[in-house]
Amino acid sequence: MSVAEIIVDVPTMQTNRPFEYLIPDALSDVVVPGMRVEVPFGRGKRKIQGFVMKVKDTSDFQGKLKPIVRVIDLKPVLSNEMLKLSYWLADRTYSFQISCLQTMLPSVMRAKYKQFVVPIVENDPEVVALLQGKPTFEITNQLDDETIKLINKLRKNKKVDIQYVVQNQAVQVKRQAVTTDLNVIQLHEEKSKLRANAKAQIKLLEYLTAHLHDLPVEFNVLEKDYGISRAAIKTAEKNHLVKITEVTKLRKPVGMTPEKTTKMSLTDEQKQAVDQIDEAITDEDPKTFLIEGVTGSGKTEVYLQSIDKALQQGKTALMLVPEISLTPQMVNRVVGRFGDQVAVLHSGLSNGERYDEWTRIENHEVKVVVGARSAIFAPLENIGLIIIDEEHEASYKQDDNPRYHARDVALWRAKVNKSPVVLGSATPSLESRARAEKGVYQMIRMKKRVNEQKLPQVQIVDMRDAENSAVKGDFSPVLQASLQETLNKHDQAIILLNRRGYSSFMMCRECGFVLKCPNCDVSLTYHKDLGKMKCHYCGHEEPMPQFCPNCRSKKIGFYGTGTQNIEQQLNDLFPQARVLRMDVDTTRRKGAHAKILSQFGQHKADILLGTQMIAKGLDFPDVTLVGVINADTTLSLADFRASERTFQLLTQVSGRAGRAQKSGHVVIQTFNPDHYAIKDAAKQDYETFFKQEMYIRHQSNYTPYYFTTLISVANQDEGKTLKRSYWLKKQLQTALSDDAILLGPSPTMISRKQNKYYYQIIVKYKHEPKLHQRLLEILNETQADAKSGFTVAIDNEPQHID
Repeated sequence: MSVAEIIVDVPTMQTNRPFEYLIPDALSDVVVPGMRVEVPFGRGKRKIQGFVMKVKDTSDFQGKLKPIVRVIDLKPVLSNEMLKLSYWLADRTYSFQISCLQTMLPSVMRAKYKQFVVPIVENDPEVVALLQGKPTFEITNQLDDETIKLINKLRKNKKVDIQYVVQNQAVQVKRQAVTTDLNVIQLHEEKSKLRANAKAQIKLLEYLTAHLHDLPVEFNVLEKDYGISRAAIKTAEKNHLVKITEVTKLRKPVGMTPEKTTKMSLTDEQKQAVDQIDEAITDEDPKTFLIEGVTGSGKTEVYLQSIDKALQQGKTALMLVPEISLTPQMVNRVVGRFGDQVAVLHSGLSNGERYDEWTRIENHEVKVVVGARSAIFAPLENIGLIIIDEEHEASYKQDDNPRYHARDVALWRAKVNKSPVVLGSATPSLESRARAEKGVYQMIRMKKRVNEQKLPQVQIVDMRDAENSAVKGDFSPVLQASLQETLNKHDQAIILLNRRGYSSFMMCRECGFVLKCPNCDVSLTYHKDLGKMKCHYCGHEEPMPQFCPNCRSKKIGFYGTGTQNIEQQLNDLFPQARVLRMDVDTTRRKGAHAKILSQFGQHKADILLGTQMIAKGLDFPDVTLVGVINADTTLSLADFRASERTFQLLTQVSGRAGRAQKSGHVVIQTFNPDHYAIKDAAKQDYETFFKQEMYIRHQSNYTPYYFTTLISVANQDEGKTLKRSYWLKKQLQTALSDDAILLGPSPTMISRKQNKYYYQIIVKYKHEPKLHQRLLEILNETQADAKSGFTVAIDNEPQHID
């Protein structure tokens, strides 16, 4: 009797140790690695789900093994590559393997669902017996072992397939379609019996004869493309010439159907980049390329032609973009080049759309996947190329368990698939650039824009200057004049403000009271369109007060600036201008990103106002002006990456101007005009910034000179949080040498969030062989703390340190 090693899902006490279960004889040919099964756990009658990791013939366990209750899947939902990845990911991110395995699946697979057997070979006797005249056969808990065995045999012989349908969710879209039981000879005979004036019937039979192997065909295809009406189809059905059935239509969440594009001629820099990447694809060399290319240098065309090379080699390609807002434009460019071979995965899709795309990838119906961070787990096989665009973006790091960085996962998958990785950015992260300096990555520089257009002229406006500070509102005379000039030319402008809402906080002018969130240690933000005060951390909202809750004064003022406020100022200053606002509030609805960008691209608006999401990746030929309202927002954060983030943001947003034939102009308003990050961004001088920032990092003992691990503790009782933090510090000290740097525990920048107090410990080190094992032990030891309301998190190489 065979034995399965299973990682079980026990929320209260997780473990990375697999448990052994007996595989019943009836399931011996069914259970394989990658499947989910239901197993008994503990002394009671509790049954839980688990993932089969390994199947073997014997067990060293001396007691009596419990048998698997049933299989949840009749085909593996995770490949061997994904199973191997889960071991590495759990170890790398200090998480439990079950959370890694679940992260790899679309959320639909984690919800309640039904499974159906769908016929592929409909006239097979065993298939007919199984279906009993029904179009599908539902898999339920009550199926006997013989039926499960039969279904598995038919699936292996490719006579049936398994489809998932989520309960209470419209995962699948059904469309009416036409098919026939007649063969070619019978169709010809029936056509000869028709009268000469039965033109619609003749046309339908001619179509069926020519496309017999492509059936069933949807009604709308026959109507739109061939002019065959529904009435003609119904008549043919009455005469027993055709059958009307339903087909499942997989949704393609690309948005608009882009125009087909062809390869563009390459500049010398682009050609050198493509040649190097193509050589690595052909040689199956898993090297990593870092493309440092100025904005507008044509990195996307390099990506597209490199993907084409991978496809020519019979391989697949995976491309990641950082923001959901970038996805519509990037997806349309990729789909325009590769058509139906492209699938898209990102968090903006509905559960049904995401599952449909995942299914297309798993069934090898597509060759290229484009998506945000989680698309790195797409079930692609035989990967020939992995691309990470805007590789410096913090959004590639997952904030919750497992706290993985998509770049690290990409490098692991590339090694397994023997494929190159391409990291692209105008402003590479310091870690990636340092690796390129050391020869770990292969550097490719692209210093010129494709159209030979100069980089935009950047003007820094000192908002401390009396002339600027005296102006009411947030627009300096320089930016106002530049906007007016742009509007007069009928060009377009982009205005960046890194804050949403109307005002940053409300304060009483009598007593100085600031309205704060009751759950978090932050002030509430005023949202004018809703007439509410909102917390951007926990979601708490309350009506705008009419008087001060502290002293009852009506002298309430709103301070700071949000995107809603800027939008109103723009409408007041330029009443003739059409303004589109793009931030978290205006893009909550599905498809809102694509709609706003489409409107702006069609010149239905003159000014695009937004937060960070508009700073990178967007390409509009008529944008000649970019204005930055407050360049200091990211600079003032208590984070060692604050200068790097500021430089990257300003350089990226500046690159949105003058990308076509028209020259660009950028106005950066700041209260810190002499800061090196702002001065270097204005000159688009990455090299100078890199040297300066690396010097500061070296002096401060931060990455890339040191590895960093952050351990955070949270509890509703601040005293308990601090006490537990010091206990953890003692645990860490036993595993560290004198060379390591141990900071904290200290409260985070926002010490209370969602009614919990947060303290953190930072470990900086170069080589600590005992630390890794100690952190894994802490992971296991602190699980029991959850029952007491504690949350302990370990973040390897954090992107943000408060």
